Amino acid sequence: MADDATGVTASEGYLTPERIMMRDMARQFTLEEVLPAANRLDPVKGDMPLELIERMGELGFFGILIPEEYGGLGLGAFEYCLVAEELARGWMSVASIIARGNSFYRSIPGEGEERRRKIEAMAKGRYLGAAALSEPGVGSDLSGVTCRARREGDEWVITGSKYWCTFADGADFISVLCRVDDPAAPAGKGPTVSVSVEKSKGELPKGVSGAPIPKIGYYGWRTWELHFDEVRAPARMQETGNPEAGRAVQGVAFGLGLARAHTAARSIGLARGALEDAIAYAKERKQFGQPISDFQAIRFKIANMATEVEAARQLMYYVCSEIDAGRAGRVETSMVKLFASEMAERVTSEALQIFGGAGYTTLYPIERYWRDARLTKIFEGTSEIQQRIIADTLLGKPTIRGSN
Repeated sequence: MADDATGVTASEGYLTPERIMMRDMARQFTLEEVLPAANRLDPVKGDMPLELIERMGELGFFGILIPEEYGGLGLGAFEYCLVAEELARGWMSVASIIARGNSFYRSIPGEGEERRRKIEAMAKGRYLGAAALSEPGVGSDLSGVTCRARREGDEWVITGSKYWCTFADGADFISVLCRVDDPAAPAGKGPTVSVSVEKSKGELPKGVSGAPIPKIGYYGWRTWELHFDEVRAPARMQETGNPEAGRAVQGVAFGLGLARAHTAARSIGLARGALEDAIAYAKERKQFGQPISDFQAIRFKIANMATEVEAARQLMYYVCSEIDAGRAGRVETSMVKLFASEMAERVTSEALQIFGGAGYTTLYPIERYWRDARLTKIFEGTSEIQQRIIADTLLGKPTIRGSN
């Protein structure tokens, strides 16, 4: 059975009939609804339409990982990444927004029946989250967070700045990674906590100011710099009543494994979109009296591109299967994120080269794939961070870490 438009044969061991059905549903939705929206809105830096988000909710894309008892599909990382690849083939931002449900349901604020209702709404895309992790002076090393959370009775009081918070305006709550004020702890070494700040959709929380960060891509939604000024939020069970309280940085690091597999899926979707468009263009574009697909240089480019996409996909299938079996460690998820994101930049760049001058215009979506692929090497931990994790696993940590 062909896995995609490149004609590459899928691994039957991974793609069960149920998974193929889910993939094909996501593929049809992408071609009919996501891709037209992206082609229309990305060139003008427009936001993804609310109707598109609602439709994704109806299809269950926000609840793939949410247990069935809460109205989700109760599936695993494999199905999550399978759908993400298809959506990214149309618009990476659309493939990314599904994480605002699937990856956020455990951090939903509230307790008891109230929290259950919110999770059920999240599974339908009606209650979504955003994450405020990084700061102006803190990137991949989240242990350096300085945004403060002070406990006053049953509330946290948050003061500080955050950077790279995508969907801060559109979300229903923001999960803010903070350093707890602890006079007994050395400077910058106190416990950490993730505080969920609820808000009205379309607005920033009360006491929070900020502005969108000007980006060269990843359009469809806005990414924010935020400033918290004595922002109050209830201290809930998730932050204070479990053994992980005070170790939020470690919890975030644990969750990055799934996020990195998700980034690999998005990278593969971008690369596949570029590859498929390049194949179609090469067959149509004529030079010297023949289609450029007849030229060996173009044919070899496409052969190499297709091979790289499929190699990344098969690694992703393996890693997702390991995640679902509870066996995947940091090194596997780092490997797939590193390999797929580096592959995506190469493949989208080669596709743009096949388009020639036309690829350097906004008349074709190839430039969108290229711009967005570049981001995959940066977010969820840069390529260099992934190399460090892999090297540390294979070699042990350097005797003097500061020499890195």
